[in-house]
Amino acid sequence: MASLFEEMGGTYTLGADGMYYPNLELPEEETPRYGKYGRMRHTYLREHKKAYYTTLLFDGKLVAHLNEIDDAANTQMELITKQMTKTQDITEALKAKDQIAWVGAMNNIRNAAEEIVLSELIYC
Repeated sequence: MASLFEEMGGTYTLGADGMYYPNLELPEEETPRYGKYGRMRHTYLREHKKAYYTTLLFDGKLVAHLNEIDDAANTQMELITKQMTKTQDITEALKAKDQIAWVGAMNNIRNAAEEIVLSELIYC
């Protein structure tokens, strides 16, 4: 009598120890191209959302998910940074006049934008 695994097309390989092991392969995934935010999402899923992480991994959708999150996070960072820069009137004129103030303001804007991105895309 064949096992359910064999009925579904699965095969076994005889190991050196005399045990039969199923021939399992993960589905092919797209090429990873994610950066900082994709890596952060990967770590978060692996440590805090283990079931979801495993499902994505076994379905062959993990890399696509991480690529998508990384793209969305970078796009949102750029958009929020531009909006906040315009709202707070951080211009090239300020940069020319007082570089220290400009750098401080831009760092504050990037930090605030990143907090938004992390809470909305990475740690959810």
